[in-house]
Amino acid sequence: MSIAIRNISKQFGTFKALDDVSVDIPSGELVALLGPSGCGKTTLLRIIAGLEYADQGQILLAGDDASARHARDRQVGFVFQHYALFRHMSVFDNVAFGLRVKPRLDRPAATEIRRRVRRLLELVQLDWLADRYPTQLSGGQRQRIALARALAVEPKVLLLDEPFGALDAKVRKELRRWLRQLHDEIHVTSVFVTHDQEEALEVSDRVVLINKGRVEQIGTPESVYDRPATAFVANFLGSVNLFHGRVEDGELHLGEHALALGTVNHQTANDSGNGKAVAFVRPHEFDLLPGWGVGGGLPARIVRVVSVGASAQIELSRADGELIEVSLARETFHLLGLAEGDPVSLRPRHIRVFSEEARAA
Repeated sequence: MSIAIRNISKQFGTFKALDDVSVDIPSGELVALLGPSGCGKTTLLRIIAGLEYADQGQILLAGDDASARHARDRQVGFVFQHYALFRHMSVFDNVAFGLRVKPRLDRPAATEIRRRVRRLLELVQLDWLADRYPTQLSGGQRQRIALARALAVEPKVLLLDEPFGALDAKVRKELRRWLRQLHDEIHVTSVFVTHDQEEALEVSDRVVLINKGRVEQIGTPESVYDRPATAFVANFLGSVNLFHGRVEDGELHLGEHALALGTVNHQTANDSGNGKAVAFVRPHEFDLLPGWGVGGGLPARIVRVVSVGASAQIELSRADGELIEVSLARETFHLLGLAEGDPVSLRPRHIRVFSEEARAA
């Protein structure tokens, strides 16, 4: 089932949670609503579900206006962060619950309910736990049961609100991979809320980035990461180094030093070509050259080096005291023969430049 979100606005008192939000979600797509806490993503999910109603705008499900439709009539499955399983029911009964409470005319026969629940438990790879109770399960297992329960009523749309937020990092990573595989099997239109950038980029077909109740960018994980449309997106997705300066005649001026933008792969949202600018460079997008003033790079001094697996995380200080983070393959760093306290030149291979006016807007 496709979802069309049309000009949705929602206000709580004086706080504007959503401000004219429009998003199209094709049938069968897995979409992440990503943004910082309080940006409006959970409010939008609840409006799609029918658990909240918008002040203005429409929710179209398969082309039909569902804005005034009750949640039970939207054919939507909802998975919360904290499982919401019935503690007094077995795993089997939890999954069967939504089917058993349907109106008599819509309720499947008992044999059909058993068949459907068994199939779902096999799908989430937990059929061997059918007779256990939620308190006997791990957090990851409980969340998979919650997902099976949501799928039992055969929803046309699956909505997940921070589904892995209460789990530790290792379990989250395992469940992210599992959710992607599950979606590729069942192809139900799915929307999930997260503030975890890695989670959104790893799992989703497309990412909707939301900030202060407005959509900043919609695109594939690759496009929003590699080609951020706004300074917020560039800063929010992944680690970045932030520089304030001016763009003049094709050069980015940072204090006494200038980088010729024509010599690096750069993206600019400063249409005038000149003026105050903010620039972003990711830690892995720098070349590190021994000595100051080498190759037109920015002069800096190595403050600290930490080896993390195959990478060397290097903290450097510019002449003005600003800190910069650089990530290199550990072998590459060793070949440079550098140590803490050494002077170096930093040369960005990719830089994203936005006007200060665009950033303020």
